[in-house]
Amino acid sequence: MKKSFLFPILIALVVLLGGCNVNNPEPKKTYFTLWNDCEALTALQAYVEDVTNPQSANFIPVADRIATFDMDGTFVGELYPTYFEYNLLEYRALDDASYTAPEEVRAAGQNIRDFVRNGTPLPAKFDMVHAYAAAKAYAGMTLAQFDAYVLDYAKKPANGFKGMTYGESFYQPMLEVFDYLEDNGFTYYVVSGSDRFICRALVRSIGIEPNRVIGMDVRLEASNQGDVPGVEYTMGKEEDLIRTDELIIKNLKTNKVLQITQEIGKVPVLSFGNSSGDCAMHNYCLGNEQYKTAAFMLVADNDVRDHADLAEGARREAKWREAGYHIISMKNDFKTIYGYGVEKTEFVFQ
Repeated sequence: MKKSFLFPILIALVVLLGGCNVNNPEPKKTYFTLWNDCEALTALQAYVEDVTNPQSANFIPVADRIATFDMDGTFVGELYPTYFEYNLLEYRALDDASYTAPEEVRAAGQNIRDFVRNGTPLPAKFDMVHAYAAAKAYAGMTLAQFDAYVLDYAKKPANGFKGMTYGESFYQPMLEVFDYLEDNGFTYYVVSGSDRFICRALVRSIGIEPNRVIGMDVRLEASNQGDVPGVEYTMGKEEDLIRTDELIIKNLKTNKVLQITQEIGKVPVLSFGNSSGDCAMHNYCLGNEQYKTAAFMLVADNDVRDHADLAEGARREAKWREAGYHIISMKNDFKTIYGYGVEKTEFVFQ
């Protein structure tokens, strides 16, 4: 049988292409370029390598590789000079010329202003005082209006820093953790004490989908619903969803566990936080009886690149180590916090 003249050409192409694959393999992805060699990073990588190894007794199927992350102070700044949502409420209550704040909203805004400017202690249980005031402060806004309001404020320069807006104030080394976990088959969720829709607005720029954000919630209603219960009201196509002034849940401590259970439906195997509000979430993770687990706490111990309380950081580190959590030191473990172009400055109040 006569051979086609194309046959030698095809053979040559196969050899050539095969040679390209052998001599030019896909470059191995580099992780953690913004971290120093440290105990926490070693622990995280050893854990992930173990539970993703099909030959390991600790192997975790992809469907159950669930990681939960607090937001403020864990991968977003919270020391400018306080939480983003506190700064936002202070602005809404005291500086937004388009809004006349009710007395309780104005009082909460003044509490925050006195705290950040004068060091006046916040009232007892202020997390709940703030939550109720915030529910009232944004009531009547559609979700689109509130999203735009948050993002507009996030464009402002972050107080206490040069070269960064509020919306850019991510801990850059922690974003590398997200990439690493995602590439190793983990699904991660934001589980924050801050308003769910504030969180959604802030994390959109780093690619976190809204269905993976859990936070403080207020009741929503259709724009023409009025006093009719949702079980009796049929929303029209032309209607929007609006925020009401009714707080449903402040997502802190054990409430984080309840929300994880209701919304994710699986016990996490990894948990990341930075404060006592995250301990219940960590303990829920570490109590997972099916899989190997780990929990990490960030300690704000860098007063050169961030506005840290070193004494408080030391107290927290000792407490977290005793609880069995891995410690991430922002001073010792991070090469940079917000990026090399960002500098810490004195706070400015107008």
